Amino acid sequence: MSMINYASREINCKVVYYGTGLGGKTTNLEHIYSRVNPDTKGKMISLATETERTLFFDFLPIDLGEIRGFKTRFHLYTVPGQVYYNASRRLILKGVDGIVFVADSQRERAEANIEAMHNLYENLESYGYDLATLPFVIQYNKRDLSNAMSVEEIRAQLNPMGVPDFEGVAIEGKGVFETLTAVSKLVVKALS
Repeated sequence: MSMINYASREINCKVVYYGTGLGGKTTNLEHIYSRVNPDTKGKMISLATETERTLFFDFLPIDLGEIRGFKTRFHLYTVPGQVYYNASRRLILKGVDGIVFVADSQRERAEANIEAMHNLYENLESYGYDLATLPFVIQYNKRDLSNAMSVEEIRAQLNPMGVPDFEGVAIEGKGVFETLTAVSKLVVKALS
C-alpha cells in the first residue's frame, strides 16, 4: 500500500518486478536507472547475503508526476529469481502497489515461468492480496532469441486474465519503459 508523507507532500508507491532467475528483472531496473534524469532518482541499492548469491533487491525511487498536489515517488524492487529464496520474495511483496512479471520467452524456461507465476499468486495470497485487483502487467522478455516462444503461446500460458502485456528485449532497452509506464499509470489510477 502506498505511503503518504505529508511533510514532503509525497505519495510513495512500491512496484515489484517478479519472475524467474535470469529472466531480465534486474536488467530492466538497470536500464531504467541508466536513463532516468539523475536529479529525479535515488541510489540503486543491491543487497546480497551469504546464503543468497543473487541480488536481494534493487531499490530505485523516481518521481513521475503529482496526484492532488502530492508528488508521486515510485520505488522499484526486484525479487531473487530462484524460488528457494521464497521468504525474501514474500517479504519484498509486503505493501506492494503494482507488479511487473518479467517472463523469459525462451521455450525451455516455460515451466520456470509458470512456477514463478504460481509462486507470485501464493505469496500475494499470504498477505490477502488478489492479483486480479492489483495493478499488474507482464513483460515477455528476450524476444530477440531464436528459441523464443510465440507471443500467443506464452500469453496463453501466463496471461489468462488478459492484463496489459509487452514484448521486451531488456538488454537493449526494448519494451522496458513501455512496461514501466503501463504499471505506473495503473498504480496512479488505483490511487485516484
